[in-house]
Amino acid sequence: MAGRSGSVLLWVSVDRSSAVPLHRQLYEGLRGAILGGRLSPGARLPSTRELAAGLGVSRNTATSAYVQLLAEGYLEGRVGSGTYVARSLPDDLLRARPGPGREAAGAGAERALSRRGGLLAATPTTTARDAGAPRAFRPGVPALDRFPFELWRQLASRFWRRPPPGLLGYGDPAGYAPLRAEISAYLRAARAVRCSPEQVIVVSGSQQALDLAARVLLDPGDAAWVEDPGYMGARAALLGAGARLVPVPVDGEGLDVAAGARLGPDARLVHVTPSHQYPLGATMSLARRLELLGWANRTGAWVLEDDYDSEYRYAGRPLEALQGLDAEGRVIYVGTFSKVLFPSLRLGYLVLPPDLVDAFAAARELSDRHPPGPDQGVLARFIAEGHFERHLRRTRKLYAERQEALVEAARRHLAGRLEVPPAEAGMHLVGRLPEGTDDREASRRAAALGVEAPPVSAFASGACRTPGLVLGYAAFGRDEIEEGVKRLRAALDGPG
Repeated sequence: MAGRSGSVLLWVSVDRSSAVPLHRQLYEGLRGAILGGRLSPGARLPSTRELAAGLGVSRNTATSAYVQLLAEGYLEGRVGSGTYVARSLPDDLLRARPGPGREAAGAGAERALSRRGGLLAATPTTTARDAGAPRAFRPGVPALDRFPFELWRQLASRFWRRPPPGLLGYGDPAGYAPLRAEISAYLRAARAVRCSPEQVIVVSGSQQALDLAARVLLDPGDAAWVEDPGYMGARAALLGAGARLVPVPVDGEGLDVAAGARLGPDARLVHVTPSHQYPLGATMSLARRLELLGWANRTGAWVLEDDYDSEYRYAGRPLEALQGLDAEGRVIYVGTFSKVLFPSLRLGYLVLPPDLVDAFAAARELSDRHPPGPDQGVLARFIAEGHFERHLRRTRKLYAERQEALVEAARRHLAGRLEVPPAEAGMHLVGRLPEGTDDREASRRAAALGVEAPPVSAFASGACRTPGLVLGYAAFGRDEIEEGVKRLRAALDGPG
């Protein structure tokens, strides 16, 4: 007995100064000795009394460790004989090795992916991973410094004092009915969208809306028009569904419908940002809108209207949505709260033709069942009590001021290097570089100086005709804009 206890004590010890409980230390020590082959299969272990005496711990401590190892199959007990290391442990477990390095793990993961999985893994959705606090001039970020967090906290507190029971269990995959009603009422009044609450499906941001539309409406190999340059997230969603992308040029009137009809006459779907083209900023003319709807009606194609920041228009009221002109039910309208409230809320919406609602709801349920109920409940109250529209009015005025600050700072510091004209809408501007400039290199130099300014060419499918930088301004105060522009000047001036 003493010999067996002594051999175990060679491999097991306890540290009374450690925060780890003694029984856990003993468990881990024995388990490590078994997996490392120091205690071989079939080896008999000392009794709990002997082990406790040898280590100077209580018998309860030794018993607790043994019980856990027995339950997990590392040990086996034999009536009248004692406790032994299990004989049935696989050989590869008994020769524990370090885990594979990143390079080896990556290669294995790549071999295991399907063709679609490999495509998804290799398809970028943004120009960079937007980690950490935003720096000038990261696009797509609202004024987080002006969000009414205290008001939101009060609404959340009221919600949790008496939460609706229906929002604490599994919910409707189409979303919380009161929120769908509030979204429908807002869109009818503000965007001239023709819809009932039953046509609204709440999703986890616009990216999920694009993904759902691509998977529900397209078969692998189907052609889909995308704006060129255009939103990378839409391209990624369409590619993930196996679509064949047809890049269609944009000009001052938005998507060139005639060019699209020539390049992809068999397209099943069109992704378009008519109110404020991303990233160049054009507004699709009425003639182009009617031309696009006419083409979709004739060919049976779907139009995916991405209305990502239409609330921010600084000359007159926001334009009416393309969906409001659609008499044949070919337009699917996509909106998001990420750009107007805060991105991590992860709530957006689809407005669907009535005959598509059930199919989209079923696909929504398969992806992640439904959006978080409590967040939907708080947002519904935020809209119903008028806070949403008040927040929009405040931020619309604020963003107009911040755009003006960016244009003025660029005029003073970037003349001859980057032309930054004003725009009537949106949360970003496009700075135009001199012809022949490598905008990717300019963006890299800016990043090295702490400025986030994605290159326009990153949004294009091929060679970029108009090199430039995308400059978001909504999230940044006047001082941040001034400092960012000065750093951008240094980056554009280059070394020396």
